[in-house]
Amino acid sequence: MSDSSSSSSVTTMIIPAPKRLKLFCSDLRRCDGRCAQPLLPGLPDHIAHLCLSRLHPSVLFSVCLSWRNLIYSSAFPPFLCIYSLLSSSIDSGGDAAHFFSFDPIQSRWLRLPPPTDPPLRLLLTHPSFLSRRLPVQSLAVAGQLVVLAATTHGLAPALHRPLVFNPMSRTWRFGPRLSAPRRWCAAGTLGGAVYVAGGMGGSYSLEVAKTVERWDVRNDVVEKKGRLRDVRMSREAIEAVGWRGKLWMVNVKGGAAKEGAVYDVVLDVWEEMPEGMLGGWRGPAAAMATEDGAEEMYVVDEEKGILRRYDQDCDSWKDVAEAEVLRGAEHMAAGGGRVVVVSGGGGLIVVMDVVASPPRIWVVHTPEGLDAVAVHVLPRMSHCTE
Repeated sequence: MSDSSSSSSVTTMIIPAPKRLKLFCSDLRRCDGRCAQPLLPGLPDHIAHLCLSRLHPSVLFSVCLSWRNLIYSSAFPPFLCIYSLLSSSIDSGGDAAHFFSFDPIQSRWLRLPPPTDPPLRLLLTHPSFLSRRLPVQSLAVAGQLVVLAATTHGLAPALHRPLVFNPMSRTWRFGPRLSAPRRWCAAGTLGGAVYVAGGMGGSYSLEVAKTVERWDVRNDVVEKKGRLRDVRMSREAIEAVGWRGKLWMVNVKGGAAKEGAVYDVVLDVWEEMPEGMLGGWRGPAAAMATEDGAEEMYVVDEEKGILRRYDQDCDSWKDVAEAEVLRGAEHMAAGGGRVVVVSGGGGLIVVMDVVASPPRIWVVHTPEGLDAVAVHVLPRMSHCTE
């Protein structure tokens, strides 16, 4: 993902086989009947595609309509975008929830198709939780957006089955049933699978609170894993960060005293979190792979407005960047060399290029009257442009 003025982002180019390229390009030229001209006059479209795929999408977007449609087609390597669940301002008392994607090439917000009909009803505010939103737990996994858990009226679980959005097909589908609908659980992703631990349903259940499940999003197989040792992961929504073959999580947000836990997904065992990591986990965290194949974990100190990177060898957090707009950070995602942070009470989305030296920072404002409840980094949606 990049800002629209950047041309230095590295996009992994996937070249389809020639026959598939011809089919892709034929479909592209039939896109709503508006793209009849060839991509490059004098060249077959599948050859022109090979040439144009080496250019940054922002360059192609500014030239002509057929090139714009190319970068949003299945034939072109997808660039990364911000996906967010947006809701009415908490001051308005509204519970309307909307799924949007911010396209960095067009610099505009695009609404996702509605996930259900009738519309999904989520409870985001409640008189018992003044000045606080009830959580909606969503994840980015295997290039798809998963809405896993939320609350509906009566403080009951809103989803009996997870919802999955595929950006390439622009479609929603229901995932498989887990052992029990839940809310306020620990959830994270690793290796194309979703892991769910603890939580509660409409009422508290010790069985649910100690359950750990693995859902492979690619084949919808669900299996139970080893049980939790205690119920400390059922007190609020917990974001488990997938990093180096394990899921890392804390049970309290912010700078308050907290407990940490580490789940080894291969050995199916729970471990204690290193002391230095736990002590410096003072806000939202996220991890991503780097271009050289390594993995980095980041955290934002929400009180001081400092982005830090974890050094496993020293068991300590190293400062990466400091910015006033990072104070009060609430949510975080990472991908493609960018760290994305929700701050400003949900009204600001801060994007940091941590590959650049020094890191570059810019701000994306949410649509007027809407605040960000969650944020993810995923491939752009396929569509034809106007």
